[in-house]
Amino acid sequence: MTLAAITVAAAQAPKIKLGFAKCAHCLPMSLTPGLAKGVEIEATGFNSGNDVLTALVSKSIDVAQVTYLHYVTALDKGFDVVAVSGQINGGSECISSNKLALPGDDWAAFKAVVAKAKAGGQPLKVAASRGNAQDIHMRGAFLKQGVDPNKDIQFVNIPNPADHFAALQREEIDMVCSVEPFASQIRLNGAGKHFVFPYDQAAGNLTNLIVTRSDVVASQRPGVQAVVGAVVALNEKLSADRGPWIDVINKLTGLDKAVATEALKNAAPDAAIHRSQTLAIAAMMRDLKYISKDVSAEVEKNMEYSFLEQATGKKKNDLGY
Repeated sequence: MTLAAITVAAAQAPKIKLGFAKCAHCLPMSLTPGLAKGVEIEATGFNSGNDVLTALVSKSIDVAQVTYLHYVTALDKGFDVVAVSGQINGGSECISSNKLALPGDDWAAFKAVVAKAKAGGQPLKVAASRGNAQDIHMRGAFLKQGVDPNKDIQFVNIPNPADHFAALQREEIDMVCSVEPFASQIRLNGAGKHFVFPYDQAAGNLTNLIVTRSDVVASQRPGVQAVVGAVVALNEKLSADRGPWIDVINKLTGLDKAVATEALKNAAPDAAIHRSQTLAIAAMMRDLKYISKDVSAEVEKNMEYSFLEQATGKKKNDLGY
């Protein structure tokens, strides 16, 4: 292709503004511009998934990496969001304070500590970033074990996951359900101990989802298709070699590569859109009163598998439908 032809092709390529959050399994989205074919992606990092969702619904960006929980929350609020791909799952871990001396994965010991603290008039202080995947994973896992997060503990909202480390280190909280790479940072620096990966609940380990709006689908379909193609290509690349993933965590968070490497033990590339589990998440969020109504119909209506089918060559029944 001549230089003139390349220039014309670049000028004709659709441009997509993409937003992603700053967590271990979100940060690889910054690599999609280098893998995109037939689209110019402008990738921007945001502090949280809530910020990314706000940018999408306010039309500041065209495509967003959020969580399944954000997707359900958006539908509950009547926002126009369309799920077009999965991305990476995992990344949640409940970490207890050292003073609690709680054995890992010992729910019986945890329930005994919760009951004793509640009876003593000083309920256990458990933190998370309210409304993110880790918060919901934690609440669902607690409920399944018979611990009501609204009655049996004192919930502490720490919006920025980067602040979880200091709160636990200063013994302001007894436990935190954090996101990678901050969970690994806490453990590797001795500020807390592993208690449990909170995946034994309706949401499983589902976390990240790629969403857009219906007007973007209508007006920029080739661009959205190219973004989904880049996500699929990225997942294949990261499944084969986690080196670029470690590098991007190191570069964008400033955390060292040992923390990044540890964080990736709790993350799994997965481009599928898990329909039945999303419905279960919506039901759980309604039970927890995080949403106001039954959004099952909206959840199914706003899942668009055609982009993923074209990008992978698979049918939707093999892509989580």
